[in-house]
Amino acid sequence: MDAIVKNFPRTGQESSRPSQQEAEDAVRVLLRWAGDDPSREGLLDTPKRVAKAYQELFAGYEQSPEDVLGRTFEEVAGYDDMVLVRDIPFFSHCEHHMVPIIGKAHVAYIPDGRVLGLSKIARVVEIFGRRLQTQETMTAQIAEAIDSSLGPRGVAVMIEAEHMCMAMRGIQKQGSTTLTTTFTGAFKTEPTEQVRFMTMIRSR
Repeated sequence: MDAIVKNFPRTGQESSRPSQQEAEDAVRVLLRWAGDDPSREGLLDTPKRVAKAYQELFAGYEQSPEDVLGRTFEEVAGYDDMVLVRDIPFFSHCEHHMVPIIGKAHVAYIPDGRVLGLSKIARVVEIFGRRLQTQETMTAQIAEAIDSSLGPRGVAVMIEAEHMCMAMRGIQKQGSTTLTTTFTGAFKTEPTEQVRFMTMIRSR
């Protein structure tokens, strides 16, 4: 659970959260540092817009994956094979440069008597995506959240994403994609389950 907990505000941190005005003032400082004039007409409302956008882009800090995954279903008519939700689009932000990560997640699990509503899986991807992230951490967090909340026989997560910190700055290599995977339970101990997972992702 450490990977999940580390992205929630620590005790007392919420009370020291900067005010809306402080956030807007910080944006004005950055605008000046970038070489522009925050008082010019086109930028007058930019600090307010940026603060509002950040509330939406980083809304994952206000949401708990445990709450989303809390409700499960046991009436599955004996179904015990893989459940896969693939091509879940997400937008996140690199914690090193605070620029976008754009990608899609593929999430599977093998139930052990209980299943999740399919939308819950997409919600978990969204919660962790709307935080400052590394792709490796996000991949592990999604798997751990489903594994600990549902108790399935195994969880598999693959994320494919393009990082704007590589495309827009630094090496500036557009179109390169990073793939990360995490496997638990049967997906980790039984290679055939990994192969099935990969095959089902790629089949169209």
